[in-house]
Amino acid sequence: MLTTDAIKYFGSKKKLAEAAGVKAPTVYAWGRLVPEGKAARLSLMTDGELVYDPKAYQLSAKSA
Repeated sequence: MLTTDAIKYFGSKKKLAEAAGVKAPTVYAWGRLVPEGKAARLSLMTDGELVYDPKAYQLSAKSA
């Protein structure tokens, strides 16, 4: 799940942070991808409107 997609869905980094159960500065530190556990949680919360794709995290780990 791209961080930018999650921000667009919730409308702001602050609202995304609230939904993810973290403080706003944490969202700034996420980088390109929402952390895997938070992505799964957000996907459930949004009934799949935000998509958690485990393959995206496997690819990201391989390129790191």
